[in-house]
This record gives sequence, C-alpha cells and structure tokens, in this order.
Amino acid sequence: MSQMPNPERERAVVDAEWLAAHLNDENLRIFDCTTYLRPAKEGEGPYRVESGRADYDQGHIPGAGFIDLQADLSRHDTHLHFMRPDPAAFAAAMGRLGVGSGHRVVLYSAGHIMWATRVWWMLRAYGFDDAAVLDGGWEKWRAEGHPVSTEPCRYAPATFAAKPRPRLFVDRDDVVAMLGDGGTCMINALSPEFHRGDSDSRYGRPGRIPGSVNMPGRELTAEDHTFIPLDEAARRFADIGADRSKRIVTYCGGGISATVDNLMLYRLGYDDIATYDASMGEWARDDSLPIETG
Repeated sequence: MSQMPNPERERAVVDAEWLAAHLNDENLRIFDCTTYLRPAKEGEGPYRVESGRADYDQGHIPGAGFIDLQADLSRHDTHLHFMRPDPAAFAAAMGRLGVGSGHRVVLYSAGHIMWATRVWWMLRAYGFDDAAVLDGGWEKWRAEGHPVSTEPCRYAPATFAAKPRPRLFVDRDDVVAMLGDGGTCMINALSPEFHRGDSDSRYGRPGRIPGSVNMPGRELTAEDHTFIPLDEAARRFADIGADRSKRIVTYCGGGISATVDNLMLYRLGYDDIATYDASMGEWARDDSLPIETG
C-alpha cells in the first residue's frame, strides 16, 4: 500500500519551485543554516565547527538570512557541540533573526540537509510549527537555475514566543531509563560502520547504545539531496521495527543527523518522536554507560 501524504505534515517540506514563486511573500523568512565539521586540532574535541557564513556571503537565496547554528542556537556552557539553548535564549535568538508569530520559515543548507532539519526540529520543540525544509537544499536551488543574491538580509527583529514541548528532546538519564524498554525504538542515524562499531569513533568508544537500530540520516536523501519518496522511507523504517505504537528516540553523534530521521518520521505520521540531544558525543565518552558493537 502506498504512503498517502498528509497535507498538513507535508508543509514541513517545500521544493525549489514553490520557494521561487513565493520569494516576495511578506511573511516569509528564509534561512541558510549551513555548517561544516572540519578535522579537529589537538584538544578541540571530535571535530572543529565552522560556520557557513562565508559561503552565504558569496551567494544565497534572495532575501535569506543566515543562522549560525553553533553561535546562535546552541548552548555555550558545555563542551558538547550543538546542545539546544534554553527557551528564553532560543526565543531571543529567533527574535533577533526576525522570526515571530505569523511568519512562514523556510530552512536550507549546503552539503547536508541535516543542518536545516536540526533548526526545524528545534523550532518544533519550542512550539513553532510553520517551518519547512527546502527539499534538495542549496544544491537543488542552484541546479534548477534559481536566482542567487549577495544582498544582506533585511528582516526586522520580531518577538518569538517559545512554547516548549519537553518530550521532543531527551537526556542521558531518560535514555538509561529506556534501555530494554520494549515500548521504545532507539534509532541511530550514524552510518552503518559506526553503528556496528567497525570504525574508530571520533566520539569515544566505538559502538552504539544497546538495543538501538540503524537508519542513517544520509540514506534518507537521494544523490540530488532531495528526500527519498515517502513509500521508500516507510518501508525502511518498518524494516528496522520503528512501529508507530512505540516511542521513537533518535540519536547520532551530536543530535544533528538524527533530525533528518525525525522529519521523515513526522511526515510519515509518527507522533511520539524525540532526539537524544547529547547523543554519542556524551554517551561514548562515559565509561559508566553500556555500549554495544557487532
């Protein structure tokens, strides 16, 4: 049976043609969320985070602003990268960026769609539902010949009212409590070799959270950076036991690629989805926590 799209949930993704036709909408807010992970220098941790702002300055979707995920929308009181900020800090940052009530937000990134899906998931976690991810991201926009600009963003500051949904993120203690729970499906969004523990992990001990299954975020997009068809995504999630009756908890290295899974699960009609924010960046380095390989 084919997967029937839900019109409300399909608003979570827009294509380049739609965006090109709506560039002048007064309530539209577009953001480039590009981030790069560079090889770490000694003492820097698993990787070095590099903002994509320089590339944004060289060319972006007309009217778009730029979100520096690490600087703008992450905590700064932890050694872990990309941990979500508290509601007040998130609301202040989104307000400075020009997002408030009545706005329609479209997010995109270059290289990997996960940077855009991470911001989309945080917006949902703080009660903002009128956001979408650009299917195919920056690469698809350019490939289709849509306009590019170097003009600075002109969004006026706005008031963003955070309405937290605590169940959309979980922490280490929550995950420990879920171990062995048949009502939870833990999904690792890292690549298969990291899930199995075949390769050295930049996060610490190789392997995975015990009992978790594998659905790499990268395998949910095609070569042209667009999302795979919903029917195919539904089959893949069914194959790993991601049943709608279960609480789904996704994780990866730092809570980023896991949100690609979240977006596809949301579009497929799953309701009880969460991400382990600290993911393997925390779990793999804590010897008191169990880990599984093979």
